[in-house]
Amino acid sequence: MPADLAVIGLGPYGLPLAQAAIAAGIPTLGYRTGPEAGSLTPAELRRMLAGGFRTAAGPAELGRVRTAVICAPTPPSEGGGPDLGQVEAAARTLAAHLRPHTTVILESPVRPGTTEEFLRPLLENGSGLRAGRDFHLAYSPSRVDPGNRDFTPANTPKVIGGLTPACTESAATFYSRLTDKVVRARGPREAETVQLLETNFRHVNIALVNEMSVLCHDLGVDLWDVIRCAETKPFGFQTFRPGPGVGGHSVAQDLAGHAPRGLRMVELAQQVNTQMPRYVVQRAAALLNEHGKSARGARVLLLGVTYKADLADQQGTPAQEVATRLLSMGAAVSYHDPHIPSWTVLDRPIPRADSLYEAAADADLTILLQQHRTYDLQGLSVKAQLLLDTRGATPTGAAHRL
Repeated sequence: MPADLAVIGLGPYGLPLAQAAIAAGIPTLGYRTGPEAGSLTPAELRRMLAGGFRTAAGPAELGRVRTAVICAPTPPSEGGGPDLGQVEAAARTLAAHLRPHTTVILESPVRPGTTEEFLRPLLENGSGLRAGRDFHLAYSPSRVDPGNRDFTPANTPKVIGGLTPACTESAATFYSRLTDKVVRARGPREAETVQLLETNFRHVNIALVNEMSVLCHDLGVDLWDVIRCAETKPFGFQTFRPGPGVGGHSVAQDLAGHAPRGLRMVELAQQVNTQMPRYVVQRAAALLNEHGKSARGARVLLLGVTYKADLADQQGTPAQEVATRLLSMGAAVSYHDPHIPSWTVLDRPIPRADSLYEAAADADLTILLQQHRTYDLQGLSVKAQLLLDTRGATPTGAAHRL
């Protein structure tokens, strides 16, 4: 069966799109751009294959689809912005096989202007075709929330910004097969900036509650009770919760050096959030000292080392830095995570606890970094000698909270 859609990049952005397309009955071709972090359960893969999904045997197959969506990962570069290396490789590969009338859409997180100034020349120079005349070109923010059972691609509005009105309409026609609502932006720059605003909104608000967490601890105030009360306000407030750091694939961008002025609030948010793993370790050392123990030689068990609950994804997880700092202090670190069978820190394998309750009872300190659904936190709070909860997930009074 010939594919209607090519998803280029089968990582955290491409796989959800491919799943949504298959669920909508669209024959879909997958093309990998590199060692991507996306993963599927065997049952999910079977459903996709039965629905018409297949991986490309070669790049030439990209020239046989009506719509090609570039979903290549854009991890942080050394300069702090998104690394466009995989986007560039995907564009060059697609351009060599691009046919007239194809609709090309970029979904990777990028800076405003990338679709027009970076992607468009690659596609035009490699294909000899002209965007907006010979093929359609548009940008759409990915809006993926892994593990969210309430909001899926089908009921999440899709924002689209095309190079021309015809480009926008062509992309809208495609996405209307996947989602209940399509929102048209003025152009690709506006659509790219939607992604920027949404990502920075998350990071800035997490930074606020992270900073409130430190302040409330110093003041002797129960932040989690403050949040519980504040979220009853029916307007002007949205609940965010503190944690050991901010992980994930979409990184905050302050645009410093890439725009007439940067976003100072985003820069401050990044500073606050990147300090949280250090703060967790400081709290851990203080708790050990309060109970007559030193961090050096202490047995510390880390629970949940992924960046998000109930997923195996470790992109940007703060657990790495927490473990690194504990090891540098001389602590004996072990971990438990139902989704991660083995874990290394600084190329050093970290022992995995087989029996969770026994490990918690044996450890001098247990630190909850991620609240996976399978964890019985009431039982853990009883078994653990000392429990530091960075997620506010344990019952009140059952653990020391961040």
